[in-house]
Amino acid sequence: MLEKYFNYKKHNTDFKTEVIAGVTTFLTMAYIMFLNPFILSGEFAGPEKGFFEFGAVFTATIVATALACFIMAFYGKTWPIGLAPGMGINAFVAFGVVGGMGYTPQAALGAVLVAGVLFLIISLTPIRAWLINSIPKSLKLGIGAGIGLFLAIIGLEIMGVVADHPVTLVTIGDMKNPLILLACLAFVSMIVMEKLNIKGNIIIGIVVFSIIAWVTGLAKFNGVVGSIPPMTYLFDFDLTAAFTAGMSTVIFTLLFIDFFDTAGTLTSVANVAGKVDKNGKVKDIEKAMMADSVGTVAGALMGTTTVTSYVESGAGVKAGGRTGMTSLTIGVLFLACLFLSPLATSLPKEIDGAALLYVSVLFVRNIVDIEWDDIAESAPAILAMIAMPLTYSISNGIALAFISYALIRLFTGKFSSTSPAIWVIAILSAVSFAVA
Repeated sequence: MLEKYFNYKKHNTDFKTEVIAGVTTFLTMAYIMFLNPFILSGEFAGPEKGFFEFGAVFTATIVATALACFIMAFYGKTWPIGLAPGMGINAFVAFGVVGGMGYTPQAALGAVLVAGVLFLIISLTPIRAWLINSIPKSLKLGIGAGIGLFLAIIGLEIMGVVADHPVTLVTIGDMKNPLILLACLAFVSMIVMEKLNIKGNIIIGIVVFSIIAWVTGLAKFNGVVGSIPPMTYLFDFDLTAAFTAGMSTVIFTLLFIDFFDTAGTLTSVANVAGKVDKNGKVKDIEKAMMADSVGTVAGALMGTTTVTSYVESGAGVKAGGRTGMTSLTIGVLFLACLFLSPLATSLPKEIDGAALLYVSVLFVRNIVDIEWDDIAESAPAILAMIAMPLTYSISNGIALAFISYALIRLFTGKFSSTSPAIWVIAILSAVSFAVA
């Protein structure tokens, strides 16, 4: 049945190869089941401080991931893609929307839902192609790198490498703390394993160094298998705040990141999988975008942040994955991990911070493709990169980047050759600052 549905022969693959590819991608992105609830819970702050509940997000993460992978498998069946709550977006929601702006988790999920529905609408219309072609490449890359630096400052803070300072704002942490040193070694090990082409380097680093922390008594071990935590936020979203002026910036940011992250990821994976024709057109990208947007809506309903396509899917493609059978395998493997909540709560936050720091490196390295020789293109991209960590806000970085880009185009006489999308986003960004 599966062979007939996915048509292995047409795509020069078979069941065994597809399953191996699915396992490969799963190992490279399995860290999200631990890292996403860790981030949304606000460093284990718990619901009493306004953040998400760890156990509820743990279950929601796995269920939403599996559901999105199944949608990609059976609807976008020629795409071997793994999907899960996106890194960067979850940090924005936790530390920016809930922790910074003071919205409840339910209100944040309402914004995620609205952004998902808008993404779904865009995926059904020509607006999708217009937007992808309208945003300059340097801005896309600069914003992606800025998200990486935003994750980096959060990761370093969680590790304890960076600490508050009343005069300089930040300073070095207590580097004599054995857990901080262990986290630094975990980060280095992930880099080394990546260099040696070891699959699943993030999850291996998390588990191995957590075991060291447990054995040495630096962290408490709560067990491996236990009951499945209830999905507290299932269909528990608040739409009343989503239609206020203050939340409009949040929804735009969620939509912007998800849209271009998905487009970039799918294009990258398509290049590896040979799905780009001689004219540069990506085959069947409409189905993949649709599956991704439906997955986002489903994730919000389950109780987690924006679900998006993972660039780690490239690992499975390199292993031979060519159809949705790869996505199906990823989803099944995630569901099998539902009983691992005790293990998730046992991971030291410093080790989780090291994983987050590693993920930030993957975001930042895209700056090599920015048009450095054209300062009109590179300056707004750099502004986005700098503003996100220093203002502790992804949305502020995006807004400043678009406003500066529009003004530079205006005063260099390139008003008429600039896409209307740039002016619309720049004006909306200026209005959001005025309202705030």
